[in-house]
Amino acid sequence: MVDAIILLIVAVLLIFAAKGTVKHFRGEGPCCGGGSGKPEKVKKKTLDGSVRGRRTVKIAGMHCQNCANAVTNALNGIDGVSAKVNLNDNSAEVSFDRAVDDDDLKRAVEKAGYKVIRIS
Repeated sequence: MVDAIILLIVAVLLIFAAKGTVKHFRGEGPCCGGGSGKPEKVKKKTLDGSVRGRRTVKIAGMHCQNCANAVTNALNGIDGVSAKVNLNDNSAEVSFDRAVDDDDLKRAVEKAGYKVIRIS
């Protein structure tokens, strides 16, 4: 009888762990500071002028959609920058309508809690 109770408890714990893992990999859980279980909203941004240039930023440390949204919002917080983050290849495509220093891009990503591997 005791063995059956222990097995039941272990089974319940495994079910909850599996549900949490599935949510994590879908980016639906409170991973990486999401807290509410819903991904952080990306603030839409359009450039004021025409695109003067583009950069690709390779980023380490993104694990879910909350991570990608945090990086997008951090880069979009820079004046004259509009970013799209691709979680699958851990990169951000950054467009800008004025001169933007690579150090500013790097600082924004690192302030959001991620590491810049390279900017090209």
